[in-house]
Amino acid sequence: MAAQPPPTSTCTPRPPPAATTGDISKPWLARNTPKRYRLVDCTLIDPKDGHTYPHVTLDLKDGLVHKMTKLSNLPLPGDEVLSWTHGEDLTIVNLQGKFVMPGLIDCHVHLAATPGEERLSATMTQDAKTNLLRQPYLAHEILKRGFTTVRDCGGAGLALKEAIDEGLYPGPRLFISGHGISQTGGHGDMRSAKDAEYACCGGNTRGLGRIADGVEQCLHAAREELRQGADFIKIMVSGGVVSPTDKLTNLQYTPEEIQAFTRVASDAGTYVTAHAYTPAAIRNAVLHGVSGIEHGNLLDEPTANLMAERGVFLTPTLITYETMAGTEFPTFLPHAIAEKNRQVLAAGLKSVAIADAAGVTLCYGTDLLGPLQVKQTGEFVLRKRAGLSNLKVLQSATVNAARMLRQEGVLGRLKEGFAADLLVLNRNPLEDVEVLDRPERHLLLVVKGGVVVQSRWSKVPREGALGGEIE
Repeated sequence: MAAQPPPTSTCTPRPPPAATTGDISKPWLARNTPKRYRLVDCTLIDPKDGHTYPHVTLDLKDGLVHKMTKLSNLPLPGDEVLSWTHGEDLTIVNLQGKFVMPGLIDCHVHLAATPGEERLSATMTQDAKTNLLRQPYLAHEILKRGFTTVRDCGGAGLALKEAIDEGLYPGPRLFISGHGISQTGGHGDMRSAKDAEYACCGGNTRGLGRIADGVEQCLHAAREELRQGADFIKIMVSGGVVSPTDKLTNLQYTPEEIQAFTRVASDAGTYVTAHAYTPAAIRNAVLHGVSGIEHGNLLDEPTANLMAERGVFLTPTLITYETMAGTEFPTFLPHAIAEKNRQVLAAGLKSVAIADAAGVTLCYGTDLLGPLQVKQTGEFVLRKRAGLSNLKVLQSATVNAARMLRQEGVLGRLKEGFAADLLVLNRNPLEDVEVLDRPERHLLLVVKGGVVVQSRWSKVPREGALGGEIE
């Protein structure tokens, strides 16, 4: 069965919901109505081809990029769309040539693996209410780093997604899988070998995952996640680092079970992505209809060529292994599974180079858990260390990610009609993409849906609050 191809985007950007006159059921909607902004003298970065365009004026209206104009093509004073009259509903900001790029997209996060605990075991067994109350904090921190969109690959639910969409809490746009789905004893089964609890009938959920065995349970689990608001399906087809009872080399799920997942997803107009490390596991997923591979650290050249032929996306997550092996969080990872982490860490950089050489489309991902999530931007440094150009690293977090999300007509670039998700920087990431790993020095503004959600620039305060300033 061939992978589900990414369709040409038919989605249309929608402005944020706004409260109507007399609407008191959701009073927070009114406070999040986007202002009209005119950003003058931008140096616009287009990650599609790596071109920069100086002296561009961007008009932001209703949460969208409403108009783009070159300085050499100034509007007439009476032009309705680009009126130069500074009215109460229009804020004009002269960026003085600063760099403007699309908001970043992280394609592998776990918002339900919140900080607050020192060890992996405690992170994965947080009390449900405590965990839910910590999730908005984590979402806001991600947004402040410049990630205006994230794909959650296990744990985040519809309630958080809707709360962020409505502006109740600041956070990135969310695309969620619901629970990651695992076979018994697979990567998503966090029970220890001595845990006698029985996972019955495909209904067992714990933490970030749920268990399903056999075609019927796989069909049910996928349909249940979609019913609960999942945008796509995430499955586990190989062993993993943090799972307690499997080996990295384990093959998980039969071809028939994988096809059950991909059939449900295809029928619902969406796709399946798979956690996989080894060539055998990756091939098993790709040959039976999966559209994306998460991690892929042990990838070889023949398997990379197969992925490229089938148009399957790869989302490496190098930073999670680097951080777990480092000294900053020495007690986070149990010694019993540290060896598995060392195996995938050593192979990770090589797998990225192999995939890139084969023409596989790479997307940006991090897969950090608990307190490690502060290292989210470190993936930019590791991708460059793997041999990728500044442009290719930037594309992985913008245009490539938007294609995988099937949002290439809305996200990933700054064009008229696209979402007004953008970053203002004092350095050009096309010259050194590692500036994105130093937001406290170089990231002046984060705008999501036309709203300034983070500012380190005295000229433009964050809407609703004050922020620390770079200049």
